[in-house]
Amino acid sequence: MSRYRGPKLKIIRRLGKLPGLTQKTSKKQNPPGQHGKQTTKPSTYAVRLIEKQKLKYNYGLNEKKLYSYIKKARKSRQSTTQVLLQLLEMRLDNILYRAGVTHTISAARQLINHAHILVNNQKMSIPSYQCKINDVISYRLKKKNYRFKKSSLLPSFLEINELQNCLIVKNIISRSQILLKIDELLVIEFYSKN
Repeated sequence: MSRYRGPKLKIIRRLGKLPGLTQKTSKKQNPPGQHGKQTTKPSTYAVRLIEKQKLKYNYGLNEKKLYSYIKKARKSRQSTTQVLLQLLEMRLDNILYRAGVTHTISAARQLINHAHILVNNQKMSIPSYQCKINDVISYRLKKKNYRFKKSSLLPSFLEINELQNCLIVKNIISRSQILLKIDELLVIEFYSKN
C-alpha cells in the first residue's frame, strides 16, 4: 500500500498535531489502543520512529519516497536537515496547501492529479513536482470560483498576483516558517542506522 487511507484521527492522537493531514480534532486525549497512555518512557528508537512517522504522514509520503529525499539531502553540501525540509516543503502539493488553496495536502494532491493546475503555463499532474524560485502556479480552468486569494496566513516565500490569478514562488522556505513541529535531526539519525 502506498499511501495511508485509514482513520486520520488515530494518527493525530498517536503522533500529535499534523497540520497537513486533516483539520479534524479529536475529543479523546489518550493515544489509540486498548491500553491508552503508556506509563513507561519510550526508547530512543521509539522517539526517532515517531518523528519519522510525523514527516511521513503529514506530507503523505511512503517509506521509499521519504528515504529517497533523505539520500538526496545527504548529498547536498548544506545542512542535511535543512535541505530535507526544503525538499518536502517545495513540493507542489505542499505549496498549494500552504497558499490556502486546499485545507489538506491530500486535497491538494487530488487537485493536481485531476490536472487542474498549471506550472509555468504547462499542465502538471505530478504532486511531488519540486517547485523552483520564480515558478508561476495557476489554475487551468479560468472560472470565477477558481481564484487565488490573499490571506494573512500566506507565508512570505509565496506571493499571489490577483490580476493574473497566479501564485509565484519567491524564495526557498526558511525553517521558522514550517508549520510542523518536528525535530528533523532525529529523522536523520533514524535513517543513519541503515
